[in-house]
Amino acid sequence: MFLLMPGRHHLVTQFQFSYLQQLVQSFPGSVNGLDGASIERTDAVEGIVFPVTSANHSNTRRNPVPFYLRAMMLQSFGQLLGVPVYVYGIDDVGEIGNYASYTLKRISHESEGRLTLSPVNTLVICSTPVLAMYRDLGFSILPAELSDSHTWSHHTEMPWDLVQFIAENKTWDQQAWLTDRMHTAALRIWQQYGLGEKVQWLFHDQMIGQDGDLTETRDYNVYVRQMDEIAGVKFADTASFIQPGRVGDIGCAVGSWIKYATTEPSLRESDFYGIEVSRFLFEICQQRKTNREFNNPFVFFSQKNAVTGLVFPQASMNTIHTSSLTHEIESYGGRQDLLQFIANRYEELVPGGVWINRDVVAPANKNKPVRMWLNQSDGKNEEPLKEFATHEELAHHLASLSTQARFLRFARDFRRTEGYVMPVKWEEYNGEQYACVSLQDATEFLSRKDYTDNWTSEMHETFCFWDFEEWQAQLKTAGFSIHTGSKVFRNEWIVKNRWEQHARLFTMENDRLIPEEYPVTTMILIGVRQ
Repeated sequence: MFLLMPGRHHLVTQFQFSYLQQLVQSFPGSVNGLDGASIERTDAVEGIVFPVTSANHSNTRRNPVPFYLRAMMLQSFGQLLGVPVYVYGIDDVGEIGNYASYTLKRISHESEGRLTLSPVNTLVICSTPVLAMYRDLGFSILPAELSDSHTWSHHTEMPWDLVQFIAENKTWDQQAWLTDRMHTAALRIWQQYGLGEKVQWLFHDQMIGQDGDLTETRDYNVYVRQMDEIAGVKFADTASFIQPGRVGDIGCAVGSWIKYATTEPSLRESDFYGIEVSRFLFEICQQRKTNREFNNPFVFFSQKNAVTGLVFPQASMNTIHTSSLTHEIESYGGRQDLLQFIANRYEELVPGGVWINRDVVAPANKNKPVRMWLNQSDGKNEEPLKEFATHEELAHHLASLSTQARFLRFARDFRRTEGYVMPVKWEEYNGEQYACVSLQDATEFLSRKDYTDNWTSEMHETFCFWDFEEWQAQLKTAGFSIHTGSKVFRNEWIVKNRWEQHARLFTMENDRLIPEEYPVTTMILIGVRQ
């Protein structure tokens, strides 16, 4: 007979060890099962199986510890139990009702059929609602910490309670309350690999969600496609400024910029370091490395947040590259986070090293009032504010709207969650309607009006908080000098294909509308450490 104990297993407790030890000694015999039911077996325990769920996740609040450390901890934990211990990694595959069946099939597959677990030969140890999936498959349940499955009350602390205690206590390993409850196998791993500090950082990071993402509203399949489509253009814009040596790409998405960089003969002796906070994108980077998509083998990826601290050692990097990242820090974190990010990059560069920042930028004179003509005949004008149950339905509706109707939706949705209310006044001139807004808000709309696939996510983001002069001033304050190759420019393809027939800008002088140039779209700002 086997004992199956599914869980994420970021930490094991002294109670769990004593409970398992008692079970091993109790069979053959009878023990108390779920809600006091008696479980009697005539066979002995021949092994304990630990399916480690979310094995493909780490470095997030929900899953802080990588699988290999969890496996090491469990093997050490099981050495004194007197029976073999088996540890299998079970990937997170999203919300599925038959995850228990999936887990059992993965164990059978990974063990090459040697462990085919069923209600006949296995008892399940579980004290969380997951037990219902195994009970529905016919397994008998051993409750461990659980007192009552109706109220979900527990008679002792759960492992995650100890993780949360560590997150809130800098001197966690000196606290008797914790060390009395944490098994020595877990204590050794957590101390040796500095997991307490990691958990404290993850739990107090306000920008990143519990699963390691900036935003829960982004469709990453769309986002990845969009980023990959323009990666070549972004690399071409920045390639001439890269200094060989240690080259870092922060916010590397799926590693496309690094992939281009590894093909450059002048960088053949360089090492490349990709930093990505999103778990989804980080996993794609790792897969691309496994697929050997990079010309240079010295490519390394890490899942880290570059806002809250340094991601590279001080004075270690020759080049740091960021693209379409700094506006997200301002949008999802705030001004202080962005200033800290700038300061961190300065600290990481060697003297003479460069930070290449390619991102959106506000136009000069961004507060200037403008009149914006918006096409009403390039789509529908009905129900621009209609709500939908899914992102797909909303995207389809937005794509069908005229430019003017889409602006009405934008004016309502743009940073509404963040408390922003866009000032808009409508005026008529020679039979045409014009939206009277600031050049900043007009540019925010123009830059985002065609992002219908990721509308909900994009409405959280601001592109136009600093113009180019303000950006340069902030870098100088942090200690940078500004490379002469720094510039702002307008993407003329966007102007021709997305703006010209759909929106036009004007200023009013002497009761006459004067055409206004379309705003700049992009900056390449290169800061040099003195």
